[in-house]
Amino acid sequence: MHKPSSPDAVGAALLASFRHNFQQYKALSDRALAQLSEAEWLYRPAPGSNSAAVIVQHMVGNLRSRFTDFLTTDGEKPSRQRDQEFAEPQDATAIPALKQAWEAAWPILFYLLESLQPEDLLRTVTIRGEAHTVLAAIQRQATHYAYHAGQLVLLAKLIRGEAFQSLSIPRGQSEQFNQQMTSAR
Repeated sequence: MHKPSSPDAVGAALLASFRHNFQQYKALSDRALAQLSEAEWLYRPAPGSNSAAVIVQHMVGNLRSRFTDFLTTDGEKPSRQRDQEFAEPQDATAIPALKQAWEAAWPILFYLLESLQPEDLLRTVTIRGEAHTVLAAIQRQATHYAYHAGQLVLLAKLIRGEAFQSLSIPRGQSEQFNQQMTSAR
């Protein structure tokens, strides 16, 4: 007979899943960005599209705004300049500082996720004055960051072409991968 899970166990599992997923989105983004030169961070595949630099700027601004004082202040901080996040850097000399900002922004989220307790998931927070449960606000950001991680991977693939190093199972190698996984168990 299956024993029902307690709400705390479900909440703890959700928080662990969020931590894992956000770590995966950052790792995937990092591995894609690592394949680009600083000059390539500025490449835009079409007019009106975003470069990797702009996507990173936007994510940094979003991470800082959403997760600083998450439980006590609106997720859209008055100090955030969202429109400026979409301004292209002038040249590649801006990329080292952008990389530092990227590395400094993610711990804000990871610290929060470590500090949240299962009972916090049903608390109310606001984003742009709109009420959300903590669970809904975190899920909203998980979707947002997965979207941008995919954009960064696509940009790296477009720029690197055949030289792109696969971030998952390379084409034509699924069966070999599955056999390795089965053998490892």
